[in-house]
Amino acid sequence: MQCSLSSTLPKNTPELLSSILSPFNPSNISTDDRRSSPDRSDLKTDVIVDLGCKRKVGLIGFRCRCGEMFCFEHRYSDRHDCSYDYKAAGREAIGHENPVVRASKILKV
Repeated sequence: MQCSLSSTLPKNTPELLSSILSPFNPSNISTDDRRSSPDRSDLKTDVIVDLGCKRKVGLIGFRCRCGEMFCFEHRYSDRHDCSYDYKAAGREAIGHENPVVRASKILKV
């Protein structure tokens, strides 16, 4: 009994498989395509610290609109000395979204 898949496979299956399964050869890549890996000394090792309590926040830090990172206790603007002006930003947003509508001038008789 013959397998039904053998009739659907292409005739050059060994060459196809060898081209797919051939090991990666980095010498085939041109030197322009290679990216130089950064040295460990070049990597920046800045530690993100909360400005309020000097606690390390890392990935769980909250970025305020003033641009600084804070821990979960100091993330709100009333918990730290926030320099962002929320009132002015709100006024500007309302003014931008709701332009002043003025009627066109009518000539009085």
